[in-house]
Amino acid sequence: MMMTPQDASKRTEEVCRLAPVIPVLVIEDAKIARPLAEALVAGGLPALEVTLRTPAALDAIREMAKVNGAHVGVGTLLTPEDVTAAIEAGARFGVSPGATDRILDAVEAADLPTLPGAATASEAMRLLERGYTVQKFFPAEANGGVPALKAIGSPIPQVKFCPTGGVSLKNAPDYLGLSNTLCVGGSWVAPKNLIDAGDWAAIEALAREAAALAR
Repeated sequence: MMMTPQDASKRTEEVCRLAPVIPVLVIEDAKIARPLAEALVAGGLPALEVTLRTPAALDAIREMAKVNGAHVGVGTLLTPEDVTAAIEAGARFGVSPGATDRILDAVEAADLPTLPGAATASEAMRLLERGYTVQKFFPAEANGGVPALKAIGSPIPQVKFCPTGGVSLKNAPDYLGLSNTLCVGGSWVAPKNLIDAGDWAAIEALAREAAALAR
């Protein structure tokens, strides 16, 4: 039976409640995927979003999926082909920067819980009409940040969000303090300089700091 948007949102909410922060990861070399995932999970961030922005992304998902406790997802879903490839690689949830009927049809048919992106009240309402009560607010800071997301929440309290895009350790608490925010997505917990240096201890420390954020 094909997954309904309502079921998808329930399962996506479970992912969002695993930790206050979902690391957004751009991985250039699949060889570092496993130790990176181990560091983030050890630091208390089990839900990991690997973006499909590099040729190494799918191989990175395969490696991360082997890590005990890791709940690996795929970001930047743009086509049905992306959905198929991500599931074959071991992705357990999806994230999309926006939402089209074609991509929504694909994730529902593939039974992949997904955070579809919305940037405006109209987009959030359209997804809500289809049954998606858990959405990604993207790009968060460029679209007005905390005040904008708070304003959207007043007339549309049924929808909960994971704001991503410009979220940092400094402003994450403000987002997490909103009643319509389940978690945030951010890349600051795994910065490129630490990944390039293979400093997994430092990344684990950043993960612990992020996992301790209140929501």
